[in-house]
Amino acid sequence: MAADHYYSRRKTPEQILDELHNEHRGKMKLYIGAAPGVGKTYKMLLDAHDARKEGKDIVIGLVETHGRHETVEQLKDLECIPLKQITYKSRTFGECNIEEILKRQPGIAIVDELAHSNIKGSKNRKRYQDVEDLLESGIDVWCAVNIQHIESVNDIVKQITGISIRERVPDYFIQKADEIQLIDASPETLRKRLAEGKIYKPDKIEQALQHFFKQSNLSALRELVLREVANDMDEKIHSDFEKEEGPLGVYDRIMVCVHYGPTAEKLIRRGYRMAHRMKAELYILHIASEKEPFYSAEKQQKIKRWKALADEFNAHFIIEERGKSKPADIIVSIAKKYRITQIILGQSARTRWDEVRKGSIVNSIMRNARNIDITIVSDGR
Repeated sequence: MAADHYYSRRKTPEQILDELHNEHRGKMKLYIGAAPGVGKTYKMLLDAHDARKEGKDIVIGLVETHGRHETVEQLKDLECIPLKQITYKSRTFGECNIEEILKRQPGIAIVDELAHSNIKGSKNRKRYQDVEDLLESGIDVWCAVNIQHIESVNDIVKQITGISIRERVPDYFIQKADEIQLIDASPETLRKRLAEGKIYKPDKIEQALQHFFKQSNLSALRELVLREVANDMDEKIHSDFEKEEGPLGVYDRIMVCVHYGPTAEKLIRRGYRMAHRMKAELYILHIASEKEPFYSAEKQQKIKRWKALADEFNAHFIIEERGKSKPADIIVSIAKKYRITQIILGQSARTRWDEVRKGSIVNSIMRNARNIDITIVSDGR
């Protein structure tokens, strides 16, 4: 019986230092939603009561209740750090008192409204920088944010709602979250809460219903936050298991392998239909037996057509030169690189004798790629 082989890669000094640093760094838990009123702060406070019952040392650094009765009620029996009073332009504002929290050194601090810009005179310009200070001191932080405040989706949110969001949190900070909890509510529920005065004050309700809280806006924002959270999970899974072979993500990724035969376009269309049904990313791979300058006019036309179909179907088009590598090895390599979950191949044109002598591409892929499904499409038209 063959022995199992295990190996470990020697860590660099930088990796060792990073691990030592992270051991003492606090953990960040992020509550994220599609819009105001989904219940992020309320859920955060419910969890705080549970944590307190479990004996954990938890304090409220700052919570924005927006006058919501249910949220105010949840603050009872929780230790609140008094806000820092800052006077600016003859007005007094209450900001999160980072200095007091650092002195208190709780196990967990709750800091709401992550995208908030602090009043001039505060320790930091942005609230997420306050959170970073707490994390660096070893305090765990729970915080909340809506999808429209994440930097990378700003243009998408503006396209959906027509509103440019000024207060934003950089993606690199969001990616530091050790845990992300999605707080979801249907568009119908949100509009009902808004109409009942549970989100904004009465004088703002009608305007909100006609603009940001339109049904179409809320549906689009809800889909956006679901996709963003899924993508984040996908990246974390891949990062945690990067030494593993094969796909590990939550999204399907389909790769169609095409050659110069007559069924290439059929395969691409079949791949698109599957990807569309599964809401999967689509990749089209062609392995070229020669370099591009030596393509015949006919081959150039075929590739041009494949690229046009890739654009039409919003797919990634990849050409790899074969060189001295076997096609199966190239397919496996590309599949691992892009974390493909399903490969689509045309029915092999090889005779049975060819497969005996040279080996089946399908068998070779199956031997060398883990957790990847293979679909063989008939050559028949």
